[in-house]
Amino acid sequence: MKTTPRQSRRQFLTGAAGLTFIPRHVLGAPGVPAASDRITVGFIGAGNRANLLMDQLPAPGQIAAVADCYLTRAEEAAAKRKKTWDVYGDYRRILDRKDIDAVVVATTDHGRVIPSIHACQAGKDIYAEKPLTLYIAEGRALVEAARKYKRVVQVGTQQRSMEMCQIACKLVRDGGLGKLHLVQTVCYPSSSPIPANLPTDPKPDKLNWDMWLGQAPMHEYSKKLQFSWMSWREFAGGEMTNWGAHGLDMIQMALGADHTGPVELWPLEWPKGAIGMRYANDVTVHMELPPSGNLMGGGRFIGEKGSIDIWRNNFKIDAGDMKLDLPPQEEIDKWHDKRALWQAQYHMGFWLECIPTRKTPNADVEIGHRSVTVSHLANITRQLNRKLRWNPETERFVDDKDADLLANRPRRRGWELPAI
Repeated sequence: MKTTPRQSRRQFLTGAAGLTFIPRHVLGAPGVPAASDRITVGFIGAGNRANLLMDQLPAPGQIAAVADCYLTRAEEAAAKRKKTWDVYGDYRRILDRKDIDAVVVATTDHGRVIPSIHACQAGKDIYAEKPLTLYIAEGRALVEAARKYKRVVQVGTQQRSMEMCQIACKLVRDGGLGKLHLVQTVCYPSSSPIPANLPTDPKPDKLNWDMWLGQAPMHEYSKKLQFSWMSWREFAGGEMTNWGAHGLDMIQMALGADHTGPVELWPLEWPKGAIGMRYANDVTVHMELPPSGNLMGGGRFIGEKGSIDIWRNNFKIDAGDMKLDLPPQEEIDKWHDKRALWQAQYHMGFWLECIPTRKTPNADVEIGHRSVTVSHLANITRQLNRKLRWNPETERFVDDKDADLLANRPRRRGWELPAI
């Protein structure tokens, strides 16, 4: 019997006992908090995603400043909202301020880690957008910085805070499907090297192009590069790290693999670019589904007792008479946002709640690093087009120097990772 939870009444499964939800009081109280309770926030990055997060930041967060190496964007963000926020062309101006408690780092993928490490060193707590990193080694550096400086770092994989995803992943993790035969997920496209014929353009005023390039190789200013950076390997991992950061995160969560990862990866014969991977417990994952439809950002888990499809804030179960205890419909619907497609408000709210308590957030930096590492491993397997063995403990490939070079890329002079 197939059950689509969003169309069902509240149902109960004895095996679902012990499921926990993030309560509303954790996610930001209504009204304006007292000044002593406010958390003053600076935004590093003022692009499209950053602007959505600015509108979704819940109480007790209060924005005081915005920085972007394209200063015009920071100015426009404040003017659009008729705010008197301070605006800067250099994020370090925010980190220098003693009155700012925390930062949201919503830069390009290749520019996320250095500001995040500097924020740790400046004593700021961090909400870092996903994907957390451009390559594997810089993720470990960020984890070490967060631990050394005792920072609360939440990664923007908001599906971890969605009750429907929590229920479904817990079912799989607790053995509700029995022994897993196979996990299927999307064959997310990778990025490509920068084309040699990329056009150049006059650089806009108020753009610090050197800072925008950051660790990437020097390149003449190109409008196409500035606004289509996700397509190129020097700046991003393509949809493999964009949507894959959500989908593979759900697989890690459902498999109970938040602090580990696969041990083998290999190219599949079909479709083109498909990747297989195996975990130490012999669970096999195939990245082979088309990059469209519900399972973008999720996966299909096939076990001896049935199967379950998990995607953003939803799931569909095909496992006989198995039924699940669902949250009230309003708890499901609260995640929808017609303008942003999906809310991050409640995920950010959990981060803000953790700041005064110093609790570990549900998408902690270690978890975010491990999940996007799976995306990076898939991209490396696709790039080398051969079987690879990975050691999740040492975070190195087994007897494979060529693959290790892709896990720890060279950085442009002057943009090396900070000493921790």
